[in-house]
Amino acid sequence: MPSPLKSSRLRRILAAYTVNRLGTWVGLVALLLAVFDHTHSAISVAAFMFAAQALPAFLVPAVVARVEASARRRELSALYVFEAITTAGLAVLLWHFWLPAVLLLAALDGTAALAASALLRAEVAKAARDQVEAQPDESREDRAQEAEREANAALNVAFSATFVAGPVLGGVMVAAAGAPAALFIDVGSFLICGALLIDLHPHIEEAGNSVRARLRAAWRHINEAPTLRGLLLADAVALVFANSAGPIEVTYAKATLHAGDGGFGLLLTTWGAGAVLGSLIFARSLRRPLGVLLSAGTLAVGLAYVGFAAAPTLGLACVAALVGGIGNGVELPSLFSLVQRLSPQNLHGRLMGAVESLTALSVAIGLPVGGALVALSSPRAAFLVVGVGTVGASIALLHVSRGGPRPAVDVEEPALVAASPVGELHEPSLH
Repeated sequence: MPSPLKSSRLRRILAAYTVNRLGTWVGLVALLLAVFDHTHSAISVAAFMFAAQALPAFLVPAVVARVEASARRRELSALYVFEAITTAGLAVLLWHFWLPAVLLLAALDGTAALAASALLRAEVAKAARDQVEAQPDESREDRAQEAEREANAALNVAFSATFVAGPVLGGVMVAAAGAPAALFIDVGSFLICGALLIDLHPHIEEAGNSVRARLRAAWRHINEAPTLRGLLLADAVALVFANSAGPIEVTYAKATLHAGDGGFGLLLTTWGAGAVLGSLIFARSLRRPLGVLLSAGTLAVGLAYVGFAAAPTLGLACVAALVGGIGNGVELPSLFSLVQRLSPQNLHGRLMGAVESLTALSVAIGLPVGGALVALSSPRAAFLVVGVGTVGASIALLHVSRGGPRPAVDVEEPALVAASPVGELHEPSLH
């Protein structure tokens, strides 16, 4: 089968995603440093992270549904232009700093960013399927699913690479030119993305064309697909435990391992390098069962945290970080591919938005949980709790994937089928 990556449309989407993620990391680092420099308050930094990453969770599904409901073209590009405007506003605010305005613009920018990311993931899957659906034969669906996985793998390689390079580049830019200049570079990245995607039209025609009706259709599909529902619930638990590690890491590196700022940076870099490696492993595992890959990736993350709890030296902690990064690199594309596999194509954008929202909400829950764990015990004990919890979630994910597909709801009345895009669908196999 020809690689879907040969599609010029798919290459443009991947290029836009890579530029966007790189710019987003640069902007995030610049804003985190600027908020701390202006306020000298860890609470202010936490408030910024909550505004930029958690609050959007409540708005993203509606924004995705609104874009898909619009018959006007260039709606996706408009999201990137909106990001460019809000980021430019943030750059100006750094010269006349006012925290409430920074938090408001950060929430708006984060909402547009997550919505655009969800829509791009759906478009990547659609572009990959389009490469094989013009060739009708009995194995067409299998080849389309394989093409989706290959495209998701490419997207994840880009994500992991920018995860490593973006924060470093952002730190260098802020040190050399200042936070406002770094943000204006971020503005340029959003405008480039908008230009690359100007002909992309994520509109989906449905009988119920209102935003509310579209959200109800996605919610109904989740309720009628037991495996998908179990997958999302188990992964939500895993994400909460994984995001609980954030507040523990700095104290662990500096107070437990006595490794200083350099040791903390080395741990993060090693984790990022593992994520790149994990992305490449997933890309070479296109015929492996997705449920197994997802649970194995989550298990590796949990074992890494248990490794942190036990590691006596920075070197061994870095080994654990490499394992955890590999798990991250396998887990993320497996999750997105599974959600796409278990959903009809016209719901991909909304389901990707649901996963993005789930991730953002897990940050909101996980950060205070991690802070409480490390405050009530020690970094090692906190990592042990987080690790055991993540391992437990990986077992639940494996159980869900082995439970086998069960039909959602099979509605035969034509009128109801027309009103519900999922009325005739049965839940497909995870494998």
